[in-house]
This record gives sequence, structure tokens and C-alpha cells, in this order.
Amino acid sequence: MSNLKWRLVTIGVLCLASIWALFPRNVSTRQRRPDGTFFDTTVRRVPLRKGLDLQGGMHLALEVDDSKRAVDNKSDAIDRALKVVRSRIEGFGVSEPVIQKSGADRIIVELPGIDDRERAIKVAQDQAFLEFKITDKSQALERVLPRFDQALANRGGAALGAATVASAPSTAAANQGLQGLLTAGDTSAKADSAKAGARGDSARKDTTATLAQGGAFSKLIQQGQMPGQYFVDRANETRLQQYLADPAIQAAMPPGKEVIFGSDTMSIGGRVFRPLYVVDSRPIITGEYLTKAQPTTDPTEGTVVTFELNNEGARRFQNETGKHIGDFMAIVLDKRVMGQPPVIRSAIGRRGQITMGGKDLQAAQDLSLVLRAGALPVPLRVAEVRTIGPSLGQDSINKAKVALAVAIIFVVGIMVFYYRGSGVMAVVALGLYVLWTLAILAGFDAVLTLPGLAGFVLSIGVAVDANVLIFERIREELAHGKTVRTAIDEGFRHALPAIIDSNVSTVLTAAVLYQWGSGPVKGFAVTLIAGIVASMVTAIFVVRTFYMWWLSRSRGVQTLSI
Repeated sequence: MSNLKWRLVTIGVLCLASIWALFPRNVSTRQRRPDGTFFDTTVRRVPLRKGLDLQGGMHLALEVDDSKRAVDNKSDAIDRALKVVRSRIEGFGVSEPVIQKSGADRIIVELPGIDDRERAIKVAQDQAFLEFKITDKSQALERVLPRFDQALANRGGAALGAATVASAPSTAAANQGLQGLLTAGDTSAKADSAKAGARGDSARKDTTATLAQGGAFSKLIQQGQMPGQYFVDRANETRLQQYLADPAIQAAMPPGKEVIFGSDTMSIGGRVFRPLYVVDSRPIITGEYLTKAQPTTDPTEGTVVTFELNNEGARRFQNETGKHIGDFMAIVLDKRVMGQPPVIRSAIGRRGQITMGGKDLQAAQDLSLVLRAGALPVPLRVAEVRTIGPSLGQDSINKAKVALAVAIIFVVGIMVFYYRGSGVMAVVALGLYVLWTLAILAGFDAVLTLPGLAGFVLSIGVAVDANVLIFERIREELAHGKTVRTAIDEGFRHALPAIIDSNVSTVLTAAVLYQWGSGPVKGFAVTLIAGIVASMVTAIFVVRTFYMWWLSRSRGVQTLSI
């Protein structure tokens, strides 16, 4: 009797624990406002996570992009990139995303409830490599322009370079169009525009003849309003990029210098110009020292991203900028100069800000989160992208509910009709099986997917399979003239090896699917494993307890409803 009491207590405790695991509770989540910003809030719901196919959203498969440079150990690179991508997505404002490694060279990203395809891809893919570089003040590009033109002429580039010469934007118009696009720390993009213009005019006087040579390269660019700044007509931008990628041009590039295009454009006289800058190849500091980045709005600057460096970064930044007071500093993000380089008027310390140049708050928020997460160790490319609408997910849920209801009706009907009273015990145990399986999924924070629901429906049949083996064995023992108590004991004892063998083999198969399968297959495997574990407990432990309770209340019984 004491054994029966402990069995009943154990079942009761498992039921209470399962109810507690499935009880609706407040869950922290992030939601998006109409203006694109996010806010933290709480919602009350059952703690069962729905997968992408049940609530809609996006599925991304990212892999290493080795088109530009070879990657020796892709598996290690993916492991390091996984941490960066996870940090970015967690700050993206997605409720319950799934970010996991698939195989040795892929990252799977599932974003439930997200339908902004381009934004999600950009956040996951962006390198976010931040550098601070000093613009060239030695007129290095002007001195090598004849070599550039000659190199292209030798390659037949003079004929290819017969493009429309872009007239230079005036200093006043450029100051008006580009002023104030970027500020960093103690610098001011608004300061000394007269001084900057004077520098630009002086540089222009010294280099006008050089830039007017009419070569294939020199005719495409015009001097800007500050040292190291030039402009190219958007119509000629692609051609200029091709020239800069030419090996001959790369070989003639001034030592320690590089040419980087700006992120913004300006329109003057109905024509659109793109700035480009000659900067030092060696950055004075990189974004590896950045610890904080927050989007905000400023009444005068507009949308900005404020950032903060750690102690080592602040010390280095202060030392380096102290050596370049009066120079222009370009803030380079992923090989693009963000806005107009400001003048360094004093040594810069720990804090600074990047002005977004008219972009909205959502763009600032995305930039801040990728800066906080850091740069990717290797470039990634999108290998696969799928978008699932919420209506499809709801339709899948409705069909899964119908399938689950039909499966339960058939299983209950067959068990009660064929095994009578014993079948009723199996049905009650089946109800506990459903409760415990859902509790296991919630306890392990599993994601319930459409294949997972299929595995759940399938495991209902598996749940009663063990009872069928036990009941048939009990029937055989009764047919041999044994008593009811002996037949029940012998039925469970002889059926147990077959039940364990069949269920363990199924669990091993599901484990293989989980280890090497993709997201939906993993959902199926998790649900199937949880269902099998719960079914073995209900079939072997719970039904046996029901029999023991019935025998204790029906002493000397001669027949069994089976």
C-alpha cells in the first residue's frame, strides 16, 4: 500500500509541475512603435514558443562569403560569427528569435513576426567595421594623377574614360550641402567653415592645373572644399570604382594612403555628386574599443548615434587626436566615410557621436546595435531567404488542431472499444501524456513548429503502442488460466523489454535527426523525443499505478475488463 501511495503522490507532483510549467505568465518582449523605435513590454501567455511557420516571419540562411578572400577554417569562423549575429538579432527587437549553427558552414536565423526583409538582411550581414582616419593634407593624390592617367592610357583606358567631366560644386554650395553631417566627440562639424573653405580654396588653386589635365582618371574627379576631399558625378561613379580596382592604379597609389567613397550624396544644379576622400591607411583607432552606442535625436543635428569607448580606447583616441589638432578626421564604417569629416579642434576623449545625415531613427537604431555587437570576423552572404505570412501560420495551426482532434478521437475510440475498462485507463494516461509532453517542451524552451506538431500527433499513436503490447500480453496470461493480479504483473514484466527496445530505437533515430537536421526537422525530432519519454512513463508507470489502485479496491476480483 505504501508503494501505491508513493506512486500516486509522484503522479500528482508531476501533474502540478506540468500545470505550473504551462500556466500563463508575463513574458518580456520588445515591440515596435509606428516611428520605428522599440520598447520593452510584457504580455501574458502560455510559455510555449511558436516557430516561424506558425506565426509568420523570416528565415535566413547565412554562410561564409569567400569570394573576396579564402577562409581556412569555416567552422571556426562560423562559430565566431554566430556570437556577433546573435548579439545583433537580440537587439533587433524580435520576440523569441532562433539563431543557430547548421552544419559546419551555415547560420540559420529565424525572425518570427518580422516582415521587413531588407532591414533584417542588412542587420545580419553588415560588417560594422568602424575606423577613424585622418584625411590627407599632403596633396598625395594630385601628385600621382599623371601616373594614374598614364597607366590607364597604356591599358586603353583613355578611350574608356571619355566620360562627361563633372563640374566641381562651388565651395559655398558644398559647405551648405555637406556641413554638419558628422560630429565626433569634442569635434564640431559646424566649426570654422570659413577656415575649411580657405583650405579648400588654397588646395584648389594649387591643383586646378593638375586636375584639368584631361586624363581618363583625372577628368572624373574634382577638388572638394577640404584637404583630401574630391567629388565625382554619380554617372561616373561606377567607372571610377573600376579604375580604382585596377592593379596598375593600385600599384601607383601613394604609400600609406587609400581612397574611400562617402556614404552621402549632394545635389547641385540638378546633378548628384558623390564625395570621395584620400585618407591615411592606418586608422588612429578602430571600433574594437567601442562599448556603447545609442540612437537619439538632436534638435540641431537631427538623428545621431552617440558612442562611448572603453578606458584603453579613450586613452588611445585622446593621444592620437591630440597629435592631429586642426586636421580633418574621417569616420569610416565598412569602407564608407560617414558624412563630412569634421575638424579636430582638441583632443577627443571617451565619447562621440555620428550624425546620420537625414536618415530616420530606425537607421540610427540599426547602426547602434551593429556597432555594439561588433564587426563580423568574416563576411557573410545570404544563401537562402524565405518569408512566411502570418495567415499561412494561422492556417497551419488550424489544420494541426483538426489533425490532433481526429487522431485523439480515433485513438480513444479504438482503445475503449477494443480494451474496454483497461482501454479507459490507457485513455486517462493519454491525457496525462499530452499534459506532460507540452510541459517538457515548455520547460526546455523548445520551439513548436509545424513539423513539431506533426511529431506530436504521431507520438499520440506511439503513446498507446506500449499499452497495446501490455494489454495483449495480459490477455495471453489470462488465457493460460492465471489470476488477474498475476496476469497483470506478468503482462507488464514480459512486455517491458519490447517496449524499451522499440522506444529507445525511435529515440536514437530522432536524436540523429536533431543532431544533423535543419530547423523544421529539429522541431519534429524534439517533439517526438519528448512524446516518447512521456509515453513510456505513462504506459509503464501510470497505467500500472491505475491497475494497482483498482486491485487494492477490488480484492479477490476474478475478471478483468480487457
